[in-house]
Amino acid sequence: MATMTKPTHPSTVERIRPAAEPPVSLPDRAIENLRYIRDTMDRAVAFTAVSGYGHIAAGATAVAAAWVASGRSGGAWLSVWLIEAAVGLALTLGFSTRKAKRSGVPLTRGAGRKFLLGFAPPALTAVVLTPPLLAAGAIAVLPGVWLLLYGAATTTAGAFSVRAVPLMGIAFMLTGCAALLFPAGRDAWLALGFGGLHIAFGAIIARRHGG
Repeated sequence: MATMTKPTHPSTVERIRPAAEPPVSLPDRAIENLRYIRDTMDRAVAFTAVSGYGHIAAGATAVAAAWVASGRSGGAWLSVWLIEAAVGLALTLGFSTRKAKRSGVPLTRGAGRKFLLGFAPPALTAVVLTPPLLAAGAIAVLPGVWLLLYGAATTTAGAFSVRAVPLMGIAFMLTGCAALLFPAGRDAWLALGFGGLHIAFGAIIARRHGG
């Protein structure tokens, strides 16, 4: 009779252990944790470096520009407002940069970066539309277009800032719509928007949000 033999098994099994990773030092771990906390706060905290004083200064120059531009036409009128746009942008950006440095809020990271990215597309649209509208002889609609698109830029960017900023953007959009419906008072609409709204909301921001 044939005999059956049991299969043999190895008496010992060797475990394959992964190579031990070098331990992370406590200072490195602490730095990594701090970096994670900082990035999380940058994403969560509203962009508060919008300068109320910068908006007040830009508003004052806009009122002066409206007075200088009144009675002018064509290229002379456009030149006044293009210069004012450059001056107003320099004032708001300069004051906001100083406020950001003072408060430690970054302009190009976190909420600051989102603010700039939200503001840029509508603002650039206004820049791109200006030459063809001027070439088409539609200079009367430029104030409404500028106010409307600046308001859209401020509203979208304001989603990452304090409450007064998107409210200011909505007010600009309403003023732009009114300027498109009643284009005769172009300098008055620009003075009301870039002048009056900047000064009014700039004062609110300066009082409630540290300058």
